[in-house]
Amino acid sequence: MQRFLIRWAILAVAIALTAKIVGGLKVTGGFWAYVWVAAIFGLVNAFLGPVLHLLALPLTILTLGLFALIVNAVLLSIAAAISSHLSIDGFATAVWAALLISIFSMLMNRFLLDRQGWAHRR
Repeated sequence: MQRFLIRWAILAVAIALTAKIVGGLKVTGGFWAYVWVAAIFGLVNAFLGPVLHLLALPLTILTLGLFALIVNAVLLSIAAAISSHLSIDGFATAVWAALLISIFSMLMNRFLLDRQGWAHRR
């Protein structure tokens, strides 16, 4: 449970950092809005992500993995459509935001979870 909460917090921080960098990505509502948007994005990734990634697998293979970024942008756009706290100006903004959220999440997960030995616990 603790690992889940840490990953949720990491995603919220990644979204906050991305919102500061990418001008067309806006999260309104303060701290709890970031927590809420991270929860929605996590749920969208958990339920729709595997289906969309599987459907896009031929294109992902053909583009050597780059199409996975497009799928992640679509998932972020779906999360924005569900949440009233998250707005994205356009699809190009969604692509850049998805890239940055992925990078920030990966780095924070690597430094926070892997170093404390939580990466391989279940």
